[in-house]
Amino acid sequence: MLDATRSQQCLARLCQLITPQLLLELWPIVLRIARHIHRFRNEPVSPSATHRFETELASLLCELGRRIVQWTLNHVEADDRAMLPRSLFWQNDHYRLKRRSPTRNVNCLFGKIRVWRWLYEPTEGLGLSSLFPLDLKLGLVCGVATPALADRVAQLAVDFSQRQLLAVLRDQHQVSWGAETLRKVTAAMAEAMSPFRHAAQVEQVLGWLRQAAEESGPRRIVLSAGRDGIMLPIRLLKKYREGATATLSVFNRRGKRLGTVYLGQMPEAGQVTLSEELTRLIQDVLSAWEGPPLRLVYVTDAGFHPSEYFEKVLRHMPDPWHPDKYLQWEWVVDYYHACQYISQLGEAIFGPGRAAHAWAAKMRRWLKEKPGGVFRVLRSAGALRSIRDLVGEESDYDKAYDYLRGHASSMDYCTCRRLRKPIGSGVTEAACKIVFTQRFKRAGMKWNIADGASILALRVIALSRIWPTVRDATLVSNYKNHPRTPKASHGKPLKIAA
Repeated sequence: MLDATRSQQCLARLCQLITPQLLLELWPIVLRIARHIHRFRNEPVSPSATHRFETELASLLCELGRRIVQWTLNHVEADDRAMLPRSLFWQNDHYRLKRRSPTRNVNCLFGKIRVWRWLYEPTEGLGLSSLFPLDLKLGLVCGVATPALADRVAQLAVDFSQRQLLAVLRDQHQVSWGAETLRKVTAAMAEAMSPFRHAAQVEQVLGWLRQAAEESGPRRIVLSAGRDGIMLPIRLLKKYREGATATLSVFNRRGKRLGTVYLGQMPEAGQVTLSEELTRLIQDVLSAWEGPPLRLVYVTDAGFHPSEYFEKVLRHMPDPWHPDKYLQWEWVVDYYHACQYISQLGEAIFGPGRAAHAWAAKMRRWLKEKPGGVFRVLRSAGALRSIRDLVGEESDYDKAYDYLRGHASSMDYCTCRRLRKPIGSGVTEAACKIVFTQRFKRAGMKWNIADGASILALRVIALSRIWPTVRDATLVSNYKNHPRTPKASHGKPLKIAA
């Protein structure tokens, strides 16, 4: 009985919301749906009939949604001019109420809609554009997309090429855009969401750290940083240029990776921006962490930029708990890069073939499993050279030998495995693939820096699993930024009459 009463109350409220004008707008579509159902029920059932029924029903429901959105948005502002403020202040400029004007090309998730809204013109005629408070109130992106559609476009842009995305919008959302409009919306979403990425990534990493602290295990929690570069095709340039990616991962007490957040940067001299973002992320995570002490590990290859970052930044990063001390970062050279140099040594000693492969396989096991494994490899290589000389190039031998000897202090993989520390930069190597290669290096693709930066900004948000958090923060920020009436109290947004 109680449930029946509640259902009647909900139905009564729904009837109050659905006005006769809205029913008149929706009634033709509802009749078409009813006829469509009747026709399907009275014809022979078959796979083709079922497919046709679902496809046509989806199209009708989309049209129903489009009309609901259009009618609802057209009734947000008051029709009566007297109910609206005669003037507004926006970004330190004064605007005066003029007339009602329709939108030209606004689209929602259900297709193109036409929305009438009141126009305010600047009073001083300084070349300013007219102001539409409703556009700001609704959060229209670039004046052409509702927030839901813009969010959908941004998410699709993470994985889809421009041509694929335009096809999806046309087929699934009845939105017909050109490439220029698509780029404008994507760039606007990237610009709006990027300021909130950092705080969301910090909270994401802290959440994984708290999860690790609640679990048991024999070792300390590991916070692992890494970075790497990848060559990208840039428009109007014959040579590829190096983009860069960085990662920050959390490993629990048993060495299991709980999660990773990603950073990325289009080609830039010195990779300065990426270094600053990674440093800020690490510092803010460590400053906010209140749990047990962490083991700080830097796993990467020994390339120029990764090495420079360790020597100039991580070695001298102040300890947030002891300002007079530095954090103790442990640099682990990627095991798999070291293995490549072992194979190079084998081919220099034995020449390409089975003997080189067998020796390299044995040395890789020594390097990974035995204490002082890198020194065992070097002694074996040196002894073999003195006994049987070289079959391959001496320059290859010297390059590989010098690499292993020069980074021997960062290749204690036996101890790393005992302490449950990562020994491979697979997370960072995978970041190059999933952040850049899968999206930026498809057949025939070339990029300019600005368009690539927009896609990259959205991609690292999605891959870091913080999209809902960043999107919600962006929407809240847009809601707070509205025109105000001259007599409005400070800090209160303009209220638009319903």
